[in-house]
Amino acid sequence: MSVKLKKLSQQTIVITGASSGIGLVTARMAAKAGARLILAARSEDALRQLTSEIRQAGGRADYVVADVSKPEDVQRLAQEAATRYGGYDTWINNAGVSIYGKLEQVPVEDMRRLFDVNFWGLVNGSLEAAKHLKGKGGAIINVGSILSEVTAILQTIYSASKHAVKGFTDGLRMELEMDEAPISVTLIQPSAIDTPYPIHAKNYMEREAQHAPPAYAPETVARAILHAAAHPERDVVVGGGGRAFIGMNRWTPALLDQFMEKVFVKQEKADYAPRPVQQNGLDRPMGELEERGNYPGSTRETSYYTEAVTRSNTGLKAALLVGAGVAAAAWLNGKSSQNK
Repeated sequence: MSVKLKKLSQQTIVITGASSGIGLVTARMAAKAGARLILAARSEDALRQLTSEIRQAGGRADYVVADVSKPEDVQRLAQEAATRYGGYDTWINNAGVSIYGKLEQVPVEDMRRLFDVNFWGLVNGSLEAAKHLKGKGGAIINVGSILSEVTAILQTIYSASKHAVKGFTDGLRMELEMDEAPISVTLIQPSAIDTPYPIHAKNYMEREAQHAPPAYAPETVARAILHAAAHPERDVVVGGGGRAFIGMNRWTPALLDQFMEKVFVKQEKADYAPRPVQQNGLDRPMGELEERGNYPGSTRETSYYTEAVTRSNTGLKAALLVGAGVAAAAWLNGKSSQNK
């Protein structure tokens, strides 16, 4: 069945994890495009501030305090969208959190809590959205990661949760297609994005967490998400750097392992002490509207790779994928050699 999506200005959009980073930037960008918004996160203060900001600028937004790991909260979120706007056209599952540290250091309880948010929260949202959108059509957009296909050392549990997100998203898409449901299901796979992600993570390392280069601005992901809300896409990798890692993982995985163990493991540690482990977004809301994080380098404000693949024909997309893989092999091989 052909899926037709509305223009953003005609849509009502639900965004989870809307109080910081990618969710916050996406909300602001969607409001400027004229979409009506239902914003969800755990922090009421942050949501109230964002909703007020959007309304003062002439936009339409409401918020619902919700923990996506709780099915009853997700159901309430969907009900509020139906009550306030008569339903919704796009549901964006963006809420997520990470853990840094060796597996032997991370309590299993923390691992389970991370999966409750990153995986089961996304499952809760996707299934709730599918029930509503089957009858009217629309988009389900799941924010995964390049770590849906690559494992980052010292972020193993986060990587595992994003692998699970990809598997679930692919299966959901196939089942909805089999049922001829008019729903577009998209997996967004960001590279490292300069958001509060590292400083909101629960960190068991001896130093503060930070992104390894290259890192992209959250606007690059927001643009990809909103593109998928109006144009059906199967998946979108945000950032040529991330596409390079995926290519290496497929074609020369042993080389990528060496790079992770010798180079990446150093790059994801800042040169200063970590915050107290109790200060993290896994155990409690962080409570502030924050777009950017602590990335020490120059953030890439645009992903030319992603801009190209979301506007290109199939042949050019294939050429870009191959080119990214070849470039990745040369770059990672050089990095690995320098650190022997």
